[in-house]
Amino acid sequence: MGIESGVLFAFGALLCWAFGDFFIQRSTRKIGDVESLAFIGIIGSIGLLPFIIKDFSLLNQSNTLFLLTLGVVTFIMAMFDFEALKKGKLSIINVVMETELPVTIALGFIFFAETLSFLQSIIIAFIFIGIVLIATKSFSHWKRTLEKGVLIALVAAGLMGVVNFLTAASAKTISPLLAIWFPWVVFTIMCLFYIWRKEGTLRFIKDAKKFKLLVLLMGIFDTAAWIFYAFAVMESSISIITAITESYPAIAIFLGFYFNKEKINWHQWVGAGIALSASFILGVLI
Repeated sequence: MGIESGVLFAFGALLCWAFGDFFIQRSTRKIGDVESLAFIGIIGSIGLLPFIIKDFSLLNQSNTLFLLTLGVVTFIMAMFDFEALKKGKLSIINVVMETELPVTIALGFIFFAETLSFLQSIIIAFIFIGIVLIATKSFSHWKRTLEKGVLIALVAAGLMGVVNFLTAASAKTISPLLAIWFPWVVFTIMCLFYIWRKEGTLRFIKDAKKFKLLVLLMGIFDTAAWIFYAFAVMESSISIITAITESYPAIAIFLGFYFNKEKINWHQWVGAGIALSASFILGVLI
């Protein structure tokens, strides 16, 4: 039995998101939240421009307003996401961000009339078990042992669910590439305006030269992840596709452990294994 193209795109998204968040964390700590988002937007906007010119004819008033809203929500979500990554461990924040899934599923149920089978629901429940295991540093004194940045990440996760839904709606009704490019342009303009008003553009340009490789890799991986996601949800269930991509923190754990020398407890490794395995099983059964 072959694997649907949407599932393959979902696996591509989870790989790119793992590496993208790894580079985002490093970038936010070196050059700042808004600056990092601006670089992602610039790289994605310029890189995708040759491929979306033919879709400009689809930009009527309603589509433009819809994509404009997506761009603004993406900007707000990214600010919370980047702040969480800057304050917390890459391996932990990535998993907390997976609480975007219930928001995405709920919106898929309400607006796309999607449903989940009993087996699919059980598998997704295992993904959440993995999330709880890896997001918790210790099970004693719960409130005192939550990782840094977790509360910020929870807010970002809720907004991410909305972004997932709006991206899927745009990909299904307008164009998958336009669903990424237009919001990228919107939040890039917002970021550049903020940077100009706050500190000017001189430091921003210097950072681009100083950290050019980091900035380039961050922009490429994050943009690629969203492109894969947009194509995945274009014809497939947003609930299932989003659930499959939840396994990317297992890869992020390895990156954080190997490159950042982060300490990961054994139950957090177990949680990563559960989440990763459940997501792959979900992809096979779709």
